[in-house]
Amino acid sequence: MNPHVAPITLLIASNVFMTFAWYGHLKFKTSPLWIAVLASWGIAFVEYWFAVPANRIGSAVYSAAELKTMQEVITLVVFAGFSVLYLKEPLGLNHLVGFALIAAGAAFIFKSPW
Repeated sequence: MNPHVAPITLLIASNVFMTFAWYGHLKFKTSPLWIAVLASWGIAFVEYWFAVPANRIGSAVYSAAELKTMQEVITLVVFAGFSVLYLKEPLGLNHLVGFALIAAGAAFIFKSPW
């Protein structure tokens, strides 16, 4: 697997699982909290099987700061889709502008203009 592409692919998978772990239970608000916590913990365990290899493989070609920045941008994209498609919560212009500003800031991690 290409060390430039593998971390991105693995981080996308990781973030899908983590987003479900953190926010998926919001559709089941009547379930006891302890069930939500245990279910989220189980989902997060699977997430680690993607995140750890993503960072291990990616560290061959990316710095830790670049990997973290990549993860944060991927998290925003995955969360935006999750919020709209799974939680049925709309994203407003303020959300999109905020996400775009975060992504613009992330660009500085990969290419400094100075």
